[in-house]
Amino acid sequence: MKQVITGLLLVSLAAGSQAQHSAKEKAVMAYYSGFEQKDWNAVADQLARGFTFTSPNNDDHIPLDKFKEKCWGTSQFFKKVDYINMVEKGNTLMLLVEIHTVDGKTVRNVDVYTFSPSGKIKSIEVFLAPAPNIRATRDSHTGRSFFD
Repeated sequence: MKQVITGLLLVSLAAGSQAQHSAKEKAVMAYYSGFEQKDWNAVADQLARGFTFTSPNNDDHIPLDKFKEKCWGTSQFFKKVDYINMVEKGNTLMLLVEIHTVDGKTVRNVDVYTFSPSGKIKSIEVFLAPAPNIRATRDSHTGRSFFD
């Protein structure tokens, strides 16, 4: 009987210890899900009015229309996203993410998200690089790579 109670207690603790995702984590996951599903509206629904995007690719706080024009095309390369680590503090969330491409490559980024008071993503700063020994994937129509 003691073993049964101990077993039930362990199962209960394990089930209860699974962390619920915060609202910010859910917003980021929905944002990336839009890229995986090739659904611009799912991405745009997570973004606040006045959204800006920054990356090392000559993107210095570009507005939503420029972000869509410049970055949305990369969704064609997205196959699966793995959330390696998320750290939240105040209105900021930092994410270490691995993006697996349709041709079997992996990209590892660090993203920093800032949220509006309404819980929408106000800005994203991306620090990106190909994983070691990964050749950039190129779009056959534009010649742009995932990293361009």
